[in-house]
Amino acid sequence: MVLVIKLLLLTCLWPTAVLTSVSSQSDHHHHFHHHHQQKCSSMKKHNSKREIKMRKLDSTKVRPLKSEQLLRIDDHDFAMRPGFGGSPIPVGIDVQVESIDSISEVDMDFTMTLYLRHYWKDERLSFPSTKNRSMTFDGRLIKKIWVPDVFFVHSKRSFIHDTTMENVMLRVYPDGNVLFSLRITVSSMCFMDFSRFPLDTQNCSLELESYAYNEDDLMLYWKHGNESLSTDEHISLSQFFIEEFSASSGLAFYSSTGWYNRLFINFALRRHIFFFVLQSYFPAMLMVMLSWVSFWIDRRAVPARVSLGITTVLTMSTIITGVSASMPQVSYIKAVDVYLWISFLFVFLSVIEYAAVNYLTTAEERKQLKKRGKVSGMYNIDAVQAMAFDGCYHDNETDIDMTTFAVHSEESSARGRAASIPNLDATRIKRKRSLKGNVGRIILQNNHVIDTYSRIIFPTVYIVFNFFYWGLYV
Repeated sequence: MVLVIKLLLLTCLWPTAVLTSVSSQSDHHHHFHHHHQQKCSSMKKHNSKREIKMRKLDSTKVRPLKSEQLLRIDDHDFAMRPGFGGSPIPVGIDVQVESIDSISEVDMDFTMTLYLRHYWKDERLSFPSTKNRSMTFDGRLIKKIWVPDVFFVHSKRSFIHDTTMENVMLRVYPDGNVLFSLRITVSSMCFMDFSRFPLDTQNCSLELESYAYNEDDLMLYWKHGNESLSTDEHISLSQFFIEEFSASSGLAFYSSTGWYNRLFINFALRRHIFFFVLQSYFPAMLMVMLSWVSFWIDRRAVPARVSLGITTVLTMSTIITGVSASMPQVSYIKAVDVYLWISFLFVFLSVIEYAAVNYLTTAEERKQLKKRGKVSGMYNIDAVQAMAFDGCYHDNETDIDMTTFAVHSEESSARGRAASIPNLDATRIKRKRSLKGNVGRIILQNNHVIDTYSRIIFPTVYIVFNFFYWGLYV
């Protein structure tokens, strides 16, 4: 009986104990979960504050630029040109020439500094704008978008200025129009013709063309027609006048890739002549006129006339060598070569003229001596000494008294030799006195006929040559 009562009590109390235990465990678990949530929330707040603090400290962290997000750079493939597969994209060009730095005749090239501007439209770069304002960027954005690949045909060297930053500017308008500007210095070939140098005018051109896109993909044109090319008013060169600048366009064909649009910057250069007149023409004129002085020197003054002729010939050779050293080695004759070589010919002919005069004078003396029969060895020695004294040819009126140089007999030869020196001194004194009052008459009488005609013919022909030369080239 007692056992039955205990079983009934146990049966009644057991569910109550189980419910109490479960309730206690549930309250404990809820309390633990609430505590865990509070702890996680506290950790999140702490981490958030730490992240904000780190973000403030790390100001160099790369984030997407607002401008790039506005232009949607990452949403498009800018490796392809705008409107790929459709009509060719028009690209306008505008050039402002800042300076022409140098012109080299030896290398046949020129160096120019200019501002090159490109204009095109890329709808992929359009962006909303309430005030219709454009955005301007530097060179960093250019590497991420499509730009025209314009290059300079026949260029030798070129570079973009990078002081203090790279001289590149990109301006994007809300409707997608783009302006791309850069400052470049380029050295390009100029095919020069020196046949009229230094009285020449050279026509040079700088040519622009797309490297990869032919006329089916890109249409290159001058943005404002002839007004697309502007120059600085203060452009000047030391050796040239800049006559004109002009813009033109054309097509270029390559057998492997087809036709390309090409733009030309044309300019004409007229050379300053005054520098070359002072350095080449005027010295050559002086040397030619100096060579004519020998026509007025006595024909027996061999050292004077020969040294003068050799000096003028060597001076003309130096002038010709100096001009040739500063010029390219071309295979045709230049205008300056014509003048210098003809001047050299006049100088050379003056030397040849005296050689002829000296030869004919010597032959004439021999004939006169043979006619007079004065062919003794003593006379020859004394005549040579007399000519060496004053370097002049002696005629019958002013010459030494021939009787003093007569041939002596064998009996009086010793006495003649002993008295030869006093006689020679007296003769020299007599000749000096006779020359003092008759120098002009003696020079005119001793002139050879070739010298007389040369004094007129050489200057006349040279003046006529100058008239023809300057009339033809100027």
